[in-house]
Amino acid sequence: MGKPTGFLEFPRSLPARRPVPVRLRDWKEVYESFPEEEARHQGARCMDCGIPFCHEGCPLGNLIPEWNDLVYRGDWYDAVERLHATNNFPEFTGRLCPAPCEGSCVLGINAEPVAIERIEYEIVERAFAEGWAEPQLPSVSTGRSVAVVGSGPAGLAAAQQLARAGHAVTVYERAEQPGGLLRYGIPEFKMEKAVLDRRLAQLRAEGVEFRCGTAVGVSAAGADGAGPTEPGQERGLGTASAPGVDQVPARSLLETHDALVLAGGATLPRDLGVPGRELAGVQLAMEYLKPSNLVQEGALAESPITAAGKDVIIIGGGDTGADCLGTAHRQGARSVHQLEIMPEPPGSRPGDNPWPTWPLVLRTSSAHEEGGERLYAVTTTELVDDGSGRVAGLRGHRVELVAVDGRPVFEPVPDSDFELPCQLVLLAMGFLGTERQGVVGELGLELDPRGSVACDGGWATSADRVFVCGDMTRGQSLIVWAIAEGRSCAAAVDRALMGETALPAPIVPGQLALR
Repeated sequence: MGKPTGFLEFPRSLPARRPVPVRLRDWKEVYESFPEEEARHQGARCMDCGIPFCHEGCPLGNLIPEWNDLVYRGDWYDAVERLHATNNFPEFTGRLCPAPCEGSCVLGINAEPVAIERIEYEIVERAFAEGWAEPQLPSVSTGRSVAVVGSGPAGLAAAQQLARAGHAVTVYERAEQPGGLLRYGIPEFKMEKAVLDRRLAQLRAEGVEFRCGTAVGVSAAGADGAGPTEPGQERGLGTASAPGVDQVPARSLLETHDALVLAGGATLPRDLGVPGRELAGVQLAMEYLKPSNLVQEGALAESPITAAGKDVIIIGGGDTGADCLGTAHRQGARSVHQLEIMPEPPGSRPGDNPWPTWPLVLRTSSAHEEGGERLYAVTTTELVDDGSGRVAGLRGHRVELVAVDGRPVFEPVPDSDFELPCQLVLLAMGFLGTERQGVVGELGLELDPRGSVACDGGWATSADRVFVCGDMTRGQSLIVWAIAEGRSCAAAVDRALMGETALPAPIVPGQLALR
């Protein structure tokens, strides 16, 4: 695949990021354009490696060596076809995926891996630019209908696959517009929402119907299903009791549809149990990111939560924390600290983290490049009141990871206490699983030990004709896994409805344990 000597002739290359002072003045994506010649050179670097471990690294089973070779040869149309054969939304993964395929690239044994993610981006952007991403209409209608709850990447992938199989598909979304975290969690500088909207237009043209502002499920907590059973549960992307949100019982959907697919995500946030948590100015990440995105869409004049002129502390060192960091920079924060309880990762693979395992190394996102200070191996002990009920500071200490009875435990480091000023604290510590209210409570769905909706080997839940996919069953995970699970769940639903299916199923439930 590629040019036989390409990996020797061409170094790994990626597009430049726009200068920091320039990009902080707007919310546009941070990368500059990438010349076609450079993209073809990156495709040329794909080796004739015999066993393409990138296939194993990619949950979608993307045909990476094939479209790398096609890009090298300038055959963009066929590259688009091979890319879309396994991935409904490469424009999302090409921007947002951490690229586990690159961590498994054979070239990465002793050199820089092929720039797989960027090649994927260039292929799909060429598809839209040339008008090749056309709707794919089914040749026949099955007469069956499916309701999909949730319009994140898993729900969208399931909906598109089922529509292409000839089923009538309706997607129910409790937020104002479809997209889930793609719209309300991912900042504009990582993915402009026009990218999402053009794909949604394709789904609509294929017959997928979207009903937004509609929450599915009436739990035992009350008619509106809004009684939270976990701290912070009411603080996700939206709730059944929010103004303007209609409530639809899940059982009514089962009466009007032949199957129900749940793809509502793992939206139950992990909260912070320290003194001062109740102070004003302490916000969950999604409480902060969603209104910021609504401002960029023109749905809000200004965000009720802003970092402008403030000392900001972000608790959590993952992607959501980086999203908060880049947003705070653009809002004009005075200072930003990002706290992480884990120790700082090494700059290169350690000996106990060999190829082709995922490289556990320090990563610097565009937001980190823009400023702020990262503090590792620290934990928060208290949030300080300014005397009027607002947060004014954060107290904490350093920790070290030690083994106690064979289990890792964080122990405080003596004499390492510190205090930082802050007027805004953002909690980006991940998610605990699916919300227990709404559809889960109404249908009495079984949960697994991690708090996610349990499913069998065919994506079926404990309720008849109800299926589940994505973070709602997997727990907090990657966009590439969500798309893969949505595709596989669609195949399972199609088989249940029709007795057989021609839809591809890239993965099976529980495969996370194998990777």
